[in-house]
Amino acid sequence: MSAKCHEAVTLRINHYHDGNIVTINPKDRHAIAQIGANVPVCLECCIAPTTGYHIVIKVLFVCTGNICRSPTADGVFRDMVDKAGLSAHIDVDSCGLSAYHVGEQADPRSREMARSRGYDLSMIRSRKINPTDYGNFDYILAMDDGHLADMHRQSPAEFRDKIELFLDHHPDRKGQSVPDPYYGGANGFANVFDMIEEASNVLLTYIRDKHGI
Repeated sequence: MSAKCHEAVTLRINHYHDGNIVTINPKDRHAIAQIGANVPVCLECCIAPTTGYHIVIKVLFVCTGNICRSPTADGVFRDMVDKAGLSAHIDVDSCGLSAYHVGEQADPRSREMARSRGYDLSMIRSRKINPTDYGNFDYILAMDDGHLADMHRQSPAEFRDKIELFLDHHPDRKGQSVPDPYYGGANGFANVFDMIEEASNVLLTYIRDKHGI
């Protein structure tokens, strides 16, 4: 497993110290010095170490209110990461561009559809995107082109290359938006789940291949 700091991903190293996980950036020479001189990191090219440490990649799904599309993607992708044994390497979160539903659970129809497919969204609570998210996450995935445009406007220029349409990872729907099922019936939620499951599979393969995990 190796990657370089000058790639798109923001590398982090989880250093296990006295039973606790201390997360550092391998380009942070001060932090590396603090945890000891024997850390296997090349300070010239910042190659992430392969023994005793690991890369943590952070993935954020974004929709309007964080109650339908993005929590569904959060729950589905998190489950796939879990089953692949990669929870220590990939952090998953979701948020909304609005604060309409902050603190609320996912829409009951999303939770019911999730249960019917073996997913659990019960622990997810809506939150609004934070300006720090643009720097903290490595993949920021917009559910539709409106979210993509809004985040491109809001984000500092240096982070815009992290923001992309989620369905650009779908085998047949590149450039398309995940439709909002909020005002529709059960079929709309089923269709959204189909798209999200298919795109999530491709996204996980892409991340594993790109970052060697």
